[in-house]
Amino acid sequence: MRIPRIVIAGATSGVGKTSITCSIIYGLQKKGFTVQPFKVGPDYIDPGYLSSISKHETFNLDAWLMGEKQLLNSFLLNSKSSISVIEGVMGYYDGFGGDSNYASTHHVASLTKSNVILVLDASKTSRSIAATALGFLKFHRNSRISGIILNKIGSKKHELLCRSALEKNKIPIIGIIPKDPLLNMPSRHLGLISTLENKVLKKQIKKISKIISENLDINQIIKIAKNSSDLPKQTKPKYKKTKTTIAVALDTSFNFYYQDNLEALRREGAKLKFFSPVKDKKIPKCDGLYIGGGFPEVLGNSLEKNQIMKKSIKKLSEDNLPIYAECGGLMYLTKSILSENKKYKMIGLFDAETKMTNKMRLNYTKGKIISKNTIAEKLHNFQGHEFHYSHLDSVSSDSKFAYALEIGEGIKTHQDGLIQDNTMASYGHLYFDSSNYAEIFVKNCIKSSKR
Repeated sequence: MRIPRIVIAGATSGVGKTSITCSIIYGLQKKGFTVQPFKVGPDYIDPGYLSSISKHETFNLDAWLMGEKQLLNSFLLNSKSSISVIEGVMGYYDGFGGDSNYASTHHVASLTKSNVILVLDASKTSRSIAATALGFLKFHRNSRISGIILNKIGSKKHELLCRSALEKNKIPIIGIIPKDPLLNMPSRHLGLISTLENKVLKKQIKKISKIISENLDINQIIKIAKNSSDLPKQTKPKYKKTKTTIAVALDTSFNFYYQDNLEALRREGAKLKFFSPVKDKKIPKCDGLYIGGGFPEVLGNSLEKNQIMKKSIKKLSEDNLPIYAECGGLMYLTKSILSENKKYKMIGLFDAETKMTNKMRLNYTKGKIISKNTIAEKLHNFQGHEFHYSHLDSVSSDSKFAYALEIGEGIKTHQDGLIQDNTMASYGHLYFDSSNYAEIFVKNCIKSSKR
C-alpha cells in the first residue's frame, strides 16, 4: 500500500513544530495536494490547528494508548489524502521513559516507516547546531531523518554560519525560518489555544502558515514524502446498523475528543448528535451522553448561567441515562469550579468541588478497572493519560471509583472515575479501541432506549 507521508519532529518541545507543520500542509495544498494530518501523542490542542489548515479531522497516534497494531491500523485506515503529514510530540526521542523510545515520535515514525524532517531551534547558536543535528542522526541506528528545518534564524550571516556547520552532515536543509515573534502561535496553560475559540485565531494560523511556507522547500518535502516504502493493506472495519443516539458536548468549553473514539461509537451503531452546554437550552433527544475534556473554567460564567442545561443533564443522570465524561466533563459534573478567586456553580451531580491550580498534572496512566460502569462490564487492566491543572476538593468519603491507578494521580489517592447511577466521570482519558469501551457504551445506550 503506497502512502506518501512525512513526520515533522523537533529536537525539543517549543521549537515550532505545530506552526511549521501547518505551514507544510499549507504549502502542499498550494501545490494541489490534499493532506491528512496526524498528531503523535495524546494531544488535543495541536490537532485543531492542523485540521483548521488541512480541512480534514486530525487523528492521534499514540503507542501507549493505542498499542502498536492499532496505531498502524488507524494510520492506514485514515490516510485517504494525497499525502499524510504527522506532527511529532516533545523531542524526537522523548516517549514514555528515559530508557527507550517507546511512545516517542521516533517510535511512531518507525511503526509507520516514515521519513522524518527534524526542526531545530537555531537561535543562540551557530556551529553548535551541527553537534545537535549529529547527535539526533547518530543517537539511533536508524534515525529516519531525511531533512532539517532551521527555525529562528536571526540574519543572513547567521544562516550562512549554520549552513556551513551542517554541510558535513550531508542532510539537506529544506527550510530557513526567520526569527519573528509574529510567527509564534498563541498558547494557554494546557498548550496551544483551541481553534474553536474564535475565527480571528483561524485567520492568524493561516497567515502564519503562508509566511512560513514561503521559507520552505515544498518540492523537496514532496520528494521526501513520496520516497516512502509500501505499507500493508488494511481491511476496512464493518459498521453495525444504527440502533441508538448519543449526544456529544462540543463547543468552546468541551472539545477534547479523539476522532477514533467518535468513529468507534459510530462503528458500534451510534448516531452522534452534537450540542453546546454553553449556548444550547436543550439536549438532543438521545439514549446516552458523552462529555469530553476542554476548558470549562474559561467559560465558567456562561456554563453557570445556563441553568436549564445543568438541570437537564442532572435529571438525565438521575434517570439512569448512560453518561461518560472525561476531565473537563468531570469538572462540569461537580458542584463548582473555583478559578482565579471566582467560583462558578456547576451541575452538582458529584459531591465534590473543582479548584484550578498552577500545578500541571501530566501523566500516562495505567491501572485496573475495579468497578463495572457505563463503558466497562469486566474488571481488567487499562492504559490511558491525564492532563489537567485542577484537582477535586471535598470528595465524599463514600464515593465509588471505577479505576485504581498504578501510574497516575487520578481524583483521590490514585483512584479515578467517579460513579453515580449510570454516570462515570474521570480525569483520565481512554482510547476506546484499546478495549471494548465503545461497544459497551453503545450497548448500554441501546438498553436505555428500550426503557
